[in-house]
Amino acid sequence: MRVKTLVAVLGWMGVQGGAWASGFALVEQNASGLGNAYAGQAASAQDASTVFYNPAGLLRIEGSQLVVAGHLLETSAKLTDNGSTLGALGSGGDLGGFAFLPSFYYAGDLRPGFKWGIGVNAPFGLKTEYSAPWAGQTQGVTSHIKTINVNPSLAWLYSDKVSVGMGIDYQKAEVGLSSSATAPAVNILKLRGDDDAWGYNLGMLVKLDNNTRLGLAYRSELKYRLAGRATGPVNGAIAANLTTPASASLSLFNRLNERWDILTDLTWTGWSSFDKLATTGAVNVTVPENWNDTLRLSVGANYRKSDTWTWRVGLAYDQNPVPDAEHRTVRLPDTDRTWLALGGQYKMSDKGWIDFGYAHLFMRDASINHLEAPIRVKGQYQGQINIVSAQYTHTF
Repeated sequence: MRVKTLVAVLGWMGVQGGAWASGFALVEQNASGLGNAYAGQAASAQDASTVFYNPAGLLRIEGSQLVVAGHLLETSAKLTDNGSTLGALGSGGDLGGFAFLPSFYYAGDLRPGFKWGIGVNAPFGLKTEYSAPWAGQTQGVTSHIKTINVNPSLAWLYSDKVSVGMGIDYQKAEVGLSSSATAPAVNILKLRGDDDAWGYNLGMLVKLDNNTRLGLAYRSELKYRLAGRATGPVNGAIAANLTTPASASLSLFNRLNERWDILTDLTWTGWSSFDKLATTGAVNVTVPENWNDTLRLSVGANYRKSDTWTWRVGLAYDQNPVPDAEHRTVRLPDTDRTWLALGGQYKMSDKGWIDFGYAHLFMRDASINHLEAPIRVKGQYQGQINIVSAQYTHTF
């Protein structure tokens, strides 16, 4: 579900859990794309949420438009122990839970050939919680990462076939992690920190013909210097560097006929920027992560049943960045996932409509064999994710 900034940075305390996209990224930024498993989002530009996926798509919005969306995410992940050092303490129960993710967008006119927009959303996130005492409590008990991102954007019609866009990202991250400093007793050490950072996003939308659009989009890295405190067995100031990954998307939208659209997407995420986590101050630790870059491939279809109703379906395959069982941690036992999504749209009028969607994410079983001396956690995670989203769009 997936703000992994501090989780990455302070990952040695080990409280990871389900994420919604690769690593700790959150792809759920609208409800109108969920039914397509977010296929083609850099090319579809169906509403003002294109601020996030490709700001060049703002030029496809007529007039001013407001979008308000909400996403309910339910994750479940359980560890079957297979030889952990403290295996007798148990497997920590279900480390998942529920989370609510809102997002907001607005698009407006400037002058002919120019549009502006703004988005408020959460591009990264993470929440996990084990039931202590458990076999991996020295590596993690609880963890949360929250981000809020404000993204003003501008789009320009370069030619009758090409539009370009750019946005500025101001993002704030807050992280809280806990672990047990001793075993088998529970003596909780907590780490908390926050910071803000600046980034940018770019996009291009190309009209190949009257029925086909190609979208290209890029989001930059954001670099944090997290500052906070450790409390518990150790007390004092701490600091950590954190870099959230860059990403790039190539999308295609094709209107086959009056009823059907086909959407496809390939997204790269540069998780290799997360090669280690390190903290300084009252707590000093360095843990190798060595994550890999990932790809996400998705395909979707729209069926316009009438002027009032549109139905959507989508399928996606999402790679995870963890290289092997030795680098998989209890903080984020990430794994490859396959998305199956359904959704639709109901138009109440030409000015207002509701989008909705549901996705089930099938999680591949993930082995863990992670050592943070002298404690090893060894076993296999099994999990799943469910997402329900709804959105209201109003054009002025």
